[in-house]
Amino acid sequence: MGGDLRIVDPHVHLWDLSRARYGWLQDHPLPNNPAGDMSPIAHRDYLLKDYLADTTNWRVDKIVHVEAGQPIGQQLAETDWLQAMADSGAQPHAGQPQGIVAGVDLQDPDLDAHLEAHAARPNVRGVRQIVCWHEDPLKTYTDRDRLRDPAWVAGLGKLARRRLSFDLQLYPSQMATAAIVASRLPDVPMIVNHAGLPTDRDEAGMARWRTGLRLLAAQPQVSIKISGLGITDRAWTPDSLRPIVLECIDAFGIDRAMFASDFPVERVHGTFDAFYSAFDAITADFSADERDRLFAANAEAIYRI
Repeated sequence: MGGDLRIVDPHVHLWDLSRARYGWLQDHPLPNNPAGDMSPIAHRDYLLKDYLADTTNWRVDKIVHVEAGQPIGQQLAETDWLQAMADSGAQPHAGQPQGIVAGVDLQDPDLDAHLEAHAARPNVRGVRQIVCWHEDPLKTYTDRDRLRDPAWVAGLGKLARRRLSFDLQLYPSQMATAAIVASRLPDVPMIVNHAGLPTDRDEAGMARWRTGLRLLAAQPQVSIKISGLGITDRAWTPDSLRPIVLECIDAFGIDRAMFASDFPVERVHGTFDAFYSAFDAITADFSADERDRLFAANAEAIYRI
């Protein structure tokens, strides 16, 4: 599978449960997770070798690691573990992850020090703090909409002078607010995670998602990762993914959209082969240059790897 298609995967999670504790993977019972039932991947490590096994049929040249839910106070340790991995020169994929998106709390009293520490690690390119707020308690990740909190937005603004991007994981109901925030912070590159999570699949919900995509895309420093599609379409097929994929590309254009795996979280909804075969088929009529941008070059440019 995959042929000669070059892949740069800009959304990968790794963890070593002997090194750190991840409550969302190790609590008994597992907490509710809006992304789905995590039991198939819980209570076990997911290391680079496991990712390489999942992607063995594909030419994955580079990866970007996105913070994997470490508690506040332990996030720098995750970054250091990943940086040491990249620096080790271990084969078969020396230098991975080429990019690191670190975890931070943008309202931490010591935010400046934390940002400086993360930014000092050579492979760190950005940060993430999940801001998904939903009125449905089973879908929300947070207790409030941080995008409406001036103190949180002030913290977000501190990324600019450190040349750090922000991975923006949110719901469509928050996109209009996020677009206003982005318009006020033009020097903070933002990357929408998981196609903007079109979680409300009725007509009104999908219309809100489509409108929100275009509000965000109107801000030139905002891009999008087409990933996590199984989160909002548990019984997905390539045909059901097609309109979501094409809508993201239409809204953001060929230069600001990129495919990503969200592995191993998405593995609870399908194999890497299945998702990337679907992406491959959906873009079969695109030019070779357009496909290279979507599968690799845009991720390289946006994450500066």
